[in-house]
Amino acid sequence: MTNIEILKRLYKDYTKKYLKQILLSVFFSLLLAASTSSVAYLLDPAIKQLFINQDQNLIFVIPGLIVLAFFIKGGSLYLAKVIMINVSENVRKDIQVDMFASIIKADTKLIDNKHSGKFITNIVNDVNMITNLVSTAILNLFKDSLTLIGLLSVMFYQNWKLSLVAIIMIPLASIAARTLGKRISKVTTEAMQKAGILNTYLMEIFKNHKLMKIFQKESYEKNRANIYINNLKETSRKINIVFVRASPIMEALTGIMIACLIFISAKLVANNELEVSNFFSFLAAMMLAYQPVRSLATLNIVIQQGLSGARRVLPIVDDINEVKDNDKATDININEGKITFSDVSFDYDKNENKILKSIKLDIPGKKMTSLVGHSGAGKSTILNLIPRFYNIHEGDIKIDNQSIYKSTIRSLRNNISLVSQDTTLFDDTIKNNIAYANLDASDDQIKAAAKFSFADEFIEKLPKKYETIIGENGIKLSGGEKQRLSIARAILKKSQIILLDEATSSLDADTENKIQKAISFLTEGKTTIVIAHRLSTILNSDKIYVIDNGSVVGEGKHDDLLSTSKIYKNFYEKQIKRL
Repeated sequence: MTNIEILKRLYKDYTKKYLKQILLSVFFSLLLAASTSSVAYLLDPAIKQLFINQDQNLIFVIPGLIVLAFFIKGGSLYLAKVIMINVSENVRKDIQVDMFASIIKADTKLIDNKHSGKFITNIVNDVNMITNLVSTAILNLFKDSLTLIGLLSVMFYQNWKLSLVAIIMIPLASIAARTLGKRISKVTTEAMQKAGILNTYLMEIFKNHKLMKIFQKESYEKNRANIYINNLKETSRKINIVFVRASPIMEALTGIMIACLIFISAKLVANNELEVSNFFSFLAAMMLAYQPVRSLATLNIVIQQGLSGARRVLPIVDDINEVKDNDKATDININEGKITFSDVSFDYDKNENKILKSIKLDIPGKKMTSLVGHSGAGKSTILNLIPRFYNIHEGDIKIDNQSIYKSTIRSLRNNISLVSQDTTLFDDTIKNNIAYANLDASDDQIKAAAKFSFADEFIEKLPKKYETIIGENGIKLSGGEKQRLSIARAILKKSQIILLDEATSSLDADTENKIQKAISFLTEGKTTIVIAHRLSTILNSDKIYVIDNGSVVGEGKHDDLLSTSKIYKNFYEKQIKRL
């Protein structure tokens, strides 16, 4: 997108709705400009009438008008800024809401391909830059432009020759600002990339702090952190230096301009072409114009930063899902829950090295089917395709002879529950974690789900029971306790299809026994697909598929596969040796 297209997009989507407030802020900016200009103008009669002519009749009037002008100036500036603060915070909220909505509905592939730390940088830092563009830049543009116009009017009224000399400063300042703006855009992009890397690193440290401690890598991580922080510091230093670079440029231009004006004014006064009162009024107007000229000169820097942030944020807002409903999609109607994979091929990056190769599966309804195979064979991928976390590239997947690609995603996922070894929980109460499956569930329903998953055994021993906050991803709970909460959540959903991804791995015998009982309750009369690593799960399966290198290399019951599948036999024998 070009700069103009980005600005049009930001106006259309985020500032147009606040146009009335912006225009009100412009009105107060107009009052600010008028009052500021009047202060400079009043110096002419003040000097001429009160000091030169010593007119005592105006001794209270002129100072009173100057005080009034400053009151109007201060009040107008306050109201203009307050209005734009409200606009800017609303714009910030709107952009962040749109970003969250886009991220929440985004394909799993998008989330997988970008670290969450970088998303956080987009949501916080980049949106802040856009907010400054939309609010600060707009306010300064009108406030300082109107003020500058008013002050220039006073200057031309007092002496047009001096004004022509002074006005040269404006294009010179604009040229300098344009050069700085190009530089700031490049450095800002670099800074946001460094900030994203640092956020990513910090999240990794928080997530893996136990690993860091057990391998005693505190010094190593401290050094790594120092590198990331130093890189960000250097980039931030460059940005701030570019910002302050405008100051010496403006100071130099102002000094040269004042010197020239004093020289020319002395000549004009000597030739009776300019009165001293006119000069001081003109000089006051020019000095007051310094701030708006400087602000307008640096406005390009703020705009470039905002445009840079928008280039990173808008693609997230505009992300179009690959996984979406067909135009003629209808709600799926599941009775038996029979699942069929017909020549399904898939790869995450759509390259020639396919993860699944013409997979054919006939998964019986209301029974348990196990997927067995080495790590990386494609078992988890098969599970992820059923609720359409990803789209297949070839073939079709049907449930009760209804293609999931002709069904609405909402109705499909409404009938599926997933219990994984990587249990996902929120930093919330136990009650809310279970109820996430059904926010309208009653306390009795939540407790019943906990009972059937054997989660109530440890919940009732906690001081706050169901109101216990479990920490980030359930850090305060054991692996088995987290797993039981996950099963309770699935029980509460009452889905017809259950997906179990190594749900009983890495558990002690007693905990595994309880979870197996909970899973038995969860899966009773349900179509269940389980990635099996435990012998007990395999033996209880009604059907077993052996997956190897993305293909089905064996299927049948346990006894049949022992004689027909070498891979399965090896897998089974390894399980026997572990017991």
